[in-house]
Amino acid sequence: MSDENLIFMMGEFEAEFPSDRHYCNNHMWVKSEENGEYRFGFSAYAVRLLQDVYFLDWLLDAPSTIQPTQEIGSVESKKAESSLYSPTSGSLIRFNETLMDDPSAINTDKYGSGWLFEMQLPDLDPEFLSPEDYVEMLDSVWIKTQRTIKGQL
Repeated sequence: MSDENLIFMMGEFEAEFPSDRHYCNNHMWVKSEENGEYRFGFSAYAVRLLQDVYFLDWLLDAPSTIQPTQEIGSVESKKAESSLYSPTSGSLIRFNETLMDDPSAINTDKYGSGWLFEMQLPDLDPEFLSPEDYVEMLDSVWIKTQRTIKGQL
């Protein structure tokens, strides 16, 4: 990763956020590919909270038309079992099939080979956040997140 990455401190751990992509409220990154295709994956923040993703499952097949907040799959990790929701509406065109047999790339290469899925979108969703806005959002919720992690809520 380059020097252009933003850093957010999660306690003693650094979470890096490349500035060549946007971020979603559900802690996914989105990067424009070509021909209106966008690639999605988990942000460093999500991966750090999940810790050691070891299972990934999709509830639908590609291609599929999906809506914002539609449940599209699930993930299991050392810390949590969570449903996965679409960050936007569009046409889901492919999943990263290599993750189905071995999702460890989510942990080791979250901004590269650990991508989750690709969608066809007419435009970048205006709800997506710039890297700076995403880090600002994380900063605003970090105290609550720490309490949740420690089971204090």
